[in-house]
Amino acid sequence: MRKLEIIRKSKDFKSIYKNGKSVAGKTVVIYFKDNGLEYSRFGFSVSKKLGKAVKRNRVRRILKEVCRTKRELFPAHKDYVIIARRSILGHNYREVERDVGELLEKIR
Repeated sequence: MRKLEIIRKSKDFKSIYKNGKSVAGKTVVIYFKDNGLEYSRFGFSVSKKLGKAVKRNRVRRILKEVCRTKRELFPAHKDYVIIARRSILGHNYREVERDVGELLEKIR
């Protein structure tokens, strides 16, 4: 299995926000767009409004793990930006995983 490809460049994030589509759930919002590559890429956005660095990094780690373990559920050849909502702080890994799974059903 390939390593999770991470989107890091600001221009890539802006392109996905501007030209992509989105679906929203209780804990996250997922923007997605075709990328023309043989693999999918993932970007994560966790606002400072969620708390200090420790909380933000924990949320980011949870989101990365959900993407890593559920990669086969993500439609291929797309870029994804996953934005954490403030309500994610009150949920554990399993609840976030369930929410992301429901959003992936909508994307298909």
